Amino acid sequence: MKVVKVKLKVVEDNTGIYSEVPALLDNELQVVKPLLEYVLKLKRHGRSASTLSKCVDAAKLLLEYMEANCNCFHSPQHMFEIFSSRLYTGTINNDGLDPSKLFWLPRSLKVVNSYIYSLTSLTDWLASNQKGEQLNNLIAADNYAQRLNYAAWFRKNQYDFLGHIKDKYINNTVRQARNIKGKPQLGITFLDAIEFPECHFENFYFNGFRGAKDRRVALRDLLILLLMHGGGLRESETLHLWLEDVSINPLNPNSVIVRIYHPEYGKAPNNWRSRSGQMNRAAYLKEQYALSPRNTLYGKKRVGWKSSVVDHQDHYIEVYWFPEIFGEIFNIIWKDYIRFLISIDRSHPYAFICFHRKNIGNPYELNAFQYNYSQALKRIGLKPCKAAGLSPHSHRHSYGRRLRRAGVPEIVIKKCLHHASLESQVVYTTPTIKEVTKHLNEATIKLLNPNEPEELNFIPSWDLLLKHGFQDIDPDGFYSGKHPKLGRIV
Repeated sequence: MKVVKVKLKVVEDNTGIYSEVPALLDNELQVVKPLLEYVLKLKRHGRSASTLSKCVDAAKLLLEYMEANCNCFHSPQHMFEIFSSRLYTGTINNDGLDPSKLFWLPRSLKVVNSYIYSLTSLTDWLASNQKGEQLNNLIAADNYAQRLNYAAWFRKNQYDFLGHIKDKYINNTVRQARNIKGKPQLGITFLDAIEFPECHFENFYFNGFRGAKDRRVALRDLLILLLMHGGGLRESETLHLWLEDVSINPLNPNSVIVRIYHPEYGKAPNNWRSRSGQMNRAAYLKEQYALSPRNTLYGKKRVGWKSSVVDHQDHYIEVYWFPEIFGEIFNIIWKDYIRFLISIDRSHPYAFICFHRKNIGNPYELNAFQYNYSQALKRIGLKPCKAAGLSPHSHRHSYGRRLRRAGVPEIVIKKCLHHASLESQVVYTTPTIKEVTKHLNEATIKLLNPNEPEELNFIPSWDLLLKHGFQDIDPDGFYSGKHPKLGRIV
């Protein structure tokens, strides 16, 4: 049996508080403890669930490879070299066979580089913390924990995975592929068609989400859509909204102020204070509802938090409606939605809930919204496609590019998108291929039809150039001129 990835609830002290983390089980269904200890350390340091999962996935690949090829290598250097290569190439040969039984397909540069980085960090930590026997022989490793210790021992004695490899053994391309940094990724100047097509938004709004049979579902999903398209929020950020986070805008009574608080450190509503004096939302959830913040959960209930910048010392990000009409529409729908919400019992403070009869009243889950989003697209004859801008995150790109087209300064766009630096918003404000083509076409027309008549002497048209031929390169007029002898100009 291969090593198995599982989800564990780990209790580390007498408080009974547990941490949900990914882990690996060996052939005897025992936890690979060195890996578990490292993952718990990452969890305590606030690393994301995707980082933990990626680390476990990388370790799983390494252990499976060592298990399937334990008698194939004459040195640990050789093993790491080939393992790195197989991450890129896969393990299936040209005949479609794989005697190792791994059946790995080739992985992308980004994925492989992240795996190698995770393995480097893992083995660094193991090398500096392990106290077990140092294994010098791969065959002597008789369980997965020992194999990880073996990898750590090699990491400790070799500063970098495969860093010892010299030109006389492999060529430059292979050396780059097997270096800890991995193969260099292709640079991307911009991503085209990632914003939601504005030509479809009205139809999507009225006939997509509003087409849901349950009016409560339609109102809830429309509110989330407005927060993304008109406020630039990420889909995950919208699900951290509490009822108390929406208030009337004093500068525009027809609109609302929406603030999304950090799920752990954000200030609790109504100046609440715990018995021990805590005022944050993590304490509020624990004392009032016996819940943990959604960004600390694991699995389907988890809702991540990406933003590292907040707008206030109370740890919230404010929604900046653009244009302001989106805030006014949100206000109208919000009042209607609240009428349905107050009649349903809830054991949590979250504004967006599930209306399905089996889970009614529970916090709305991210995968459920993504499913409803795809169904709304299908109602108007569209299919979900990230590359075409038909995905939830594309509305954030639409918001950013709308600000840029309106001439809003970059520093203001940074504030609206809650980015830590100006460089972070480049992907949201870079012109699309369609816009670049439009500008180039306009420039071409301007070039060939200048406003100043005297410029004609310096910028002749193509027809004018070909009319008289090129005496220096085609003196006999075989290919150019008014009457070319070979072929003709179409």
